[in-house]
Amino acid sequence: MYRKGVYHLFYQYNPYAAVWGNISWAHSVSYNLVDWMHLDNAINPTEPYDINGCFSGSATILPGVGKPVILYTGNNFENHQVQNLAVPKNMSDPLLREWVKLDRNPVMAPVNGINPMITPDNGANPMMTSVNDIKPDMFRDPTTAWQGSDKIWRVIIGSQINGHGAAILYKSKDFVSWTRSRNPLHSSVKTGMWECPDFYPVSTRPRIGLHSSFNGRKTKHVLKASFSDHDYYIIGNYDSKTDRYNVDVDFMDSIRQLRYDYGMFYASKTFYDSDKKRRILWGWVTEADSKSDDIEKGWSGIQSIPRTVLLDKKGKQLVQWPIRELEKLRAREVSLHNKEIKGGTVLKISGVTASQADIEVSFQLPNLEGRVELMDTKSVDPQQLCSENNSSVKGVLGPFGLLALASKDLTEQTAIFFRIFKGHDKYVVLMCSDQSRSSLKGEVDKKIFGAFLDVDPTQKISLRTLIDHSMVESFGGEGKACITARVYPELAIDNKSHLYAFNYGTESVRISSLRAWSMKKARMVEFREERNPLIN
Repeated sequence: MYRKGVYHLFYQYNPYAAVWGNISWAHSVSYNLVDWMHLDNAINPTEPYDINGCFSGSATILPGVGKPVILYTGNNFENHQVQNLAVPKNMSDPLLREWVKLDRNPVMAPVNGINPMITPDNGANPMMTSVNDIKPDMFRDPTTAWQGSDKIWRVIIGSQINGHGAAILYKSKDFVSWTRSRNPLHSSVKTGMWECPDFYPVSTRPRIGLHSSFNGRKTKHVLKASFSDHDYYIIGNYDSKTDRYNVDVDFMDSIRQLRYDYGMFYASKTFYDSDKKRRILWGWVTEADSKSDDIEKGWSGIQSIPRTVLLDKKGKQLVQWPIRELEKLRAREVSLHNKEIKGGTVLKISGVTASQADIEVSFQLPNLEGRVELMDTKSVDPQQLCSENNSSVKGVLGPFGLLALASKDLTEQTAIFFRIFKGHDKYVVLMCSDQSRSSLKGEVDKKIFGAFLDVDPTQKISLRTLIDHSMVESFGGEGKACITARVYPELAIDNKSHLYAFNYGTESVRISSLRAWSMKKARMVEFREERNPLIN
């Protein structure tokens, strides 16, 4: 959350080991979303209603007084999940270092048992026949709350009913006494349990972020749910008077499901930055190595680069982009312009610290007529297509792109690349991230990720890739498709890491522009009472 010049990041944390357990809310603060100061934990499992873990939740800033309130899931002494409130102990502390739990906790609790649902004839959200239909271990992750036109607070909880994902809706006048609505905000018979739901407005025009309670004529609403190891989202119209949410395309109704990220990215959360009028997305990026590796290094899991989120101009999907503040870490720059890369060649990008870099590149293609591979992509999963056509499989137009965290002899490499196909009525751009040769190390997940990219290849194809030792975040088509990878090279580390542009297709491609920056380290410090180390 953002409050009075300070960004607060709360995150799931085990203070005793680099494995899951003893889950608390750690707390870090920043003035620029780049440099961070670690504070003492905000919430620890100390009460009967959260003694087995303080799980995910959200912060809401109450209007008028500007008081932040945290709603979080507690795992109680029976391992039942309940929702609890916490508030700052001292509102005059700009860092909000101490938080206290409400005496009336828990404020929301499920009741045991499962009952069937009735689906209305009009196709509306299924109605629950009883309040006793939620499993007590599938009731978690409250969202940031929002107010409807009636000024009543609303929040959704991730759950499942009859084995299907649902966003359970609760309402409150005072943020303390909550009543469950008869119908969920939305549900699906095509998914399982929804974790870490998120619900927020996006503007069709102008392209700015919106406060969570905003709902106007030029507004759509995004519902995101985490399931099946990915973060999926849908876009629709929300009526705050009736709490009806009508979606354009529902979860799993299309082969091209909308995801925030097509790589390793889960349990994400957005917040509204009132200072810069933008919505910012954080994602949890898990490890891809073994639990023993985590224990040895003493930590596990990282946060993605914070991203701004906007609705695409067509209104059909979101676009994401790294926050501008990240550019303050840019150091030495190298650039290329109007450079042809012939088929089967590799071009080294010299002069950049390849283990910690920010690269922006645009590719131009030759006349596509008659030069593109034909493929029926309507019923093909893009990840499967990338796996079958990895970076070593030569095509006509592609694979071409970047080789990140590469050893000098290319024994180790992480390839981020594009391929162009011709469908039955249009060109199709495939974006891939190939980790199959990313490390000589065993016991590492080396999946290949893929997504279709909604861009016109007759114009240009852009790629931005951020590299940070074991992290590769790539943004295709100015943020229309994002892929995050975790890689663990043994050869291509520190100054032995290299960066290349490549083209393994038979046709030449042209780099119209490439700019790459070595990146400085962000500051990560512990709070000390006598001074604030983030203020010089």
